[in-house]
Amino acid sequence: MPAHSSLLITTYKKALPLLRIPFSVYLMPVFWFGLSALRGPVSGWRAGGVFVVLHLLAYPASNGYNSYYDRDEGSIGGLKAPPKVSEELIHLVWLFDALAVLGAWLLSPLFAALVAVYLLVSKAYSYEGIRLKKYPFVSTLVVVVFQGAFTFLMTQVGVGASWGAILEKTNLLLALVSTLFLCGSYPLTQVYQHQEDRQRGDQTLSLWLGLRGTFVFAAGGLLLGAAVLAGTYWLRGEMRNLSIFLVATGPVVVLFARWAWAVWQDAAAADFEHTMRMNQVSSLCLSAAFIVMFVLVHWR
Repeated sequence: MPAHSSLLITTYKKALPLLRIPFSVYLMPVFWFGLSALRGPVSGWRAGGVFVVLHLLAYPASNGYNSYYDRDEGSIGGLKAPPKVSEELIHLVWLFDALAVLGAWLLSPLFAALVAVYLLVSKAYSYEGIRLKKYPFVSTLVVVVFQGAFTFLMTQVGVGASWGAILEKTNLLLALVSTLFLCGSYPLTQVYQHQEDRQRGDQTLSLWLGLRGTFVFAAGGLLLGAAVLAGTYWLRGEMRNLSIFLVATGPVVVLFARWAWAVWQDAAAADFEHTMRMNQVSSLCLSAAFIVMFVLVHWR
């Protein structure tokens, strides 16, 4: 292999970690939540295709674009010591964008359009000419809607659910729940980046709330989401699902309470390690709950 080709491959390999593909796993609960809410049959191959498009292509493209404009020197979600940003990163972002839309198109044109909208909005969040991230309330609203309810419904479109199922009242309530959960958890992902955000002029919601305020806000958002979820499962006659949810999220509640207490005693506990642990445990527990619900409905 020629030396310049080898060097080119090496530079792209160095940029690849900034797509943070493993970090996309933390967004899995919304995918499984959307599937678990469907009562009709779900195509396994279509569900697999939606997962690949969202978690292996679209989310990494968004992560990479955010990293390209943030140029963080400290820890970021999924990377304790991120590599330096290079022009190769934006090339990978465009490639993953194109593959995400193309892959979505193979499932359905509407799904491809929704994926394209998601990618454009995620760029408006980071792009220096718009930089929604500078505005705490607008950026939070955009993130919790598009990573919550929008993705919940987009997943259902991708797997070919009927419009009757998608627009059914309780399904829309569950989509709202996904946004409420994101509203509670999203500020927690910002607590360890206050210094860098302040230096860049990004007034995130967590920075605006302060450390203690962030945990109070998160608790309120998560409790409201759980209340709406309980009421919706009751309306749907799916109290078994509520039991599964409560059992699966027990470790999350305990971990959150312990972390909040630690931060109350020492602000240094609002660090990268605690944040990633919270993300990992909550993502795995919620995903497990929704997978069990999905399996019990579709493989009885």
